[in-house]
Amino acid sequence: MPRFSIIVPSHGVVGRLSLALDSVLAQSYGDFELIPVCDAPGSPAADVATGHAGRDSRVAPVNSPPSAGLSGARNTGLRAATGAYVLFLDGDDTLAPGALATLDARLTKSGDVDVLYFEHERTPWWEGEPTNPAAPLLAKTPADAFSPAQAPQLTGVQLPAWSAVYRRAFLTELQLTFPEGRFTDLGWGGLVTVAAERVAVLRSVVVRHLLRRQGSRLNLPGEHHHQLLDQVESVLGAAHGLAPERSHALFEQLFAVVLKTASRPERLPSGHRAFFRRAGRLYRTHRPTNFHAPGGSLGVQHRLLASGAYTAFKALRGANRSASGAAERVPRPRMLRTRLRYARDLRRPIDPNLAVYCAYWGRGYACSPAAIHAKASELAPHIRSVFLVEPDAVDAVPKDVEHAVIGSRKYWEVLARAKYLVNNANFAEGVVKRPGSVHVQTQHGTPLKKMGVDQSTYPVVAAATGSFAKLLGRVDRWDYNISSNRHSTQMWERAFPGSYEALEYGYPRNDVFYTATTDEVARVRRELGVPEGKTAVLYAPTHRDYQTGFDTGLDLEAFCAAAGEDVVVLLRAHYFYDQGRAKSSGRIIDVTGHRSSEDVCLAADALVTDYSSIMFDYANLDRPIVVYADDWEVYRETRGVYFDLMEAPPGPVARTPEELAQVFRDGSYAGAESTALRAEFRSRFCEFDDGLAAERVVRRVFLGEPPETVPPVIPLAERVPAPAATLVRS
Repeated sequence: MPRFSIIVPSHGVVGRLSLALDSVLAQSYGDFELIPVCDAPGSPAADVATGHAGRDSRVAPVNSPPSAGLSGARNTGLRAATGAYVLFLDGDDTLAPGALATLDARLTKSGDVDVLYFEHERTPWWEGEPTNPAAPLLAKTPADAFSPAQAPQLTGVQLPAWSAVYRRAFLTELQLTFPEGRFTDLGWGGLVTVAAERVAVLRSVVVRHLLRRQGSRLNLPGEHHHQLLDQVESVLGAAHGLAPERSHALFEQLFAVVLKTASRPERLPSGHRAFFRRAGRLYRTHRPTNFHAPGGSLGVQHRLLASGAYTAFKALRGANRSASGAAERVPRPRMLRTRLRYARDLRRPIDPNLAVYCAYWGRGYACSPAAIHAKASELAPHIRSVFLVEPDAVDAVPKDVEHAVIGSRKYWEVLARAKYLVNNANFAEGVVKRPGSVHVQTQHGTPLKKMGVDQSTYPVVAAATGSFAKLLGRVDRWDYNISSNRHSTQMWERAFPGSYEALEYGYPRNDVFYTATTDEVARVRRELGVPEGKTAVLYAPTHRDYQTGFDTGLDLEAFCAAAGEDVVVLLRAHYFYDQGRAKSSGRIIDVTGHRSSEDVCLAADALVTDYSSIMFDYANLDRPIVVYADDWEVYRETRGVYFDLMEAPPGPVARTPEELAQVFRDGSYAGAESTALRAEFRSRFCEFDDGLAAERVVRRVFLGEPPETVPPVIPLAERVPAPAATLVRS
């Protein structure tokens, strides 16, 4: 009998399933069976699971139809499990390194327990730091194994099914299975904790849960929200006879979830009143003796639900939502006092010596806004510059750079009074474009894929873009739009029609490709951990709108082995998947979270990408580029492109992993044909990038110099790119 049975439902997450399975197979503790639950034999997920099973006998796939849902998949896995303890893992989550060894040690110390709860990380796909929501709850529990009565707040309702490991004999003896329908984690968590007699906690992260960019599907509008009450009723029915402390805590936590849904009518397209009335009946039927509702607004909602006062609850809900709507209505910030100050500051004179910068929606000090900021500090020191960042990016801002946290009082104050506003994306809709202010849009790449209003004919992309009218409203604020080549100028005019002036000055972020020294290139390679004497290949795949989550699309370890002993890979995923931490292994160096994509490019001897705009920037370095186009036709049809990359690539095109490895193995990636293709590509797309872009912007925009006096673009043949690592090594 294995120590652990690890059950991994895979429906809808095939793109990341291999990462989940690999995170289990890479564990230092090996006494487990891994049970992927796939839709059907021959499905994409089944192919992934079968491939892993062929490499490791501990992998034992089973099948469950999609119609059975998440609960059916988990129950199918339970029936196949033979381990002493059962652990659930969603197909797009991963086990932390060393997790199973830590679990085994804790179970050995605590003895046989029915449930061992543990911490987990919730990691955003696109930006932000991971959070550990279970830590505060588990911190209040006894250090040793204990009876649930000793920690009544630990009801199981607030923890997902994959935040615990369960003794299989306990589940089998009590015939505990996942309830059918939606919100199955809530029902499962409550039922298991009610039945458990001896539990323990592990104050260590075991599972890393990937937050969906779109949010939880359970929060989408639909009739499925009525199933929440089915789960609540099931748990309350099983909770009769619990000690008062436990029943009170369980009751309060369950109805906190119910009231959260009741107060959001957009989640229930119909049946608001029916939901409320049924919830009220459950409340009155199962309310524990001597239960006291919490204080404040939540307590008022408890009392209205208990009395069935739907009209009053609706009025309270409307008042709360009106207040919330007023707080979020453009251009208002959230807090009342800050709203009033913002309105007042909008009436104050613009500060002619104040500039505000933002990059990638506040992700940090980066890209062209950072390059312009640095040059303005040199050429226009009289201008006060403030960089806008999210709270989790503050620590990454250089110490000598003044910043404001997005949403803070200072944030709204500087936005209201700044003369110059520089962004590589867009400021929030709430930002008012004042007469006399100057908005500079720097962009963050040369467009291969369709952008802006050109996306409207591509349904998958258009759905994610949202209102094109609102998009054009944001474009109306632009005074200048920076371009790095005539192709970009033309495409921006199509994609973002507006009255702005195009500045064909080059991208300021690319200046460093002509100004970096030999020492700087060597320093970056050392910081990234590139071994001395190795050929660093930057692999930078772009985002796929038609895929869920990030998949490298390539077995990088296999590529390294086939390409040659001196090859290492710098993996840089699209910034949507920046988790803020490196996941390097072997000859793969994960640089996704590195602040500067420019530094990463400087460190690389060659670039492998698919359709990412990084190829246009990297071409400035005049180093080899290989296009890995294994799904070009699909990408072109679903995302839309402005030109046929296969007809005008910057270097060799590989369609399969074998072809990709071959061009490195035989050296053709840097051969004469590759050089010729790159030269044509550079002449078209490196037209204005020459190391002086930031200076041009500062002189024209900040210092008000006439266009004819800004530094002219240096001809391509006269430019000297930063030295490659081969020169550094020699």
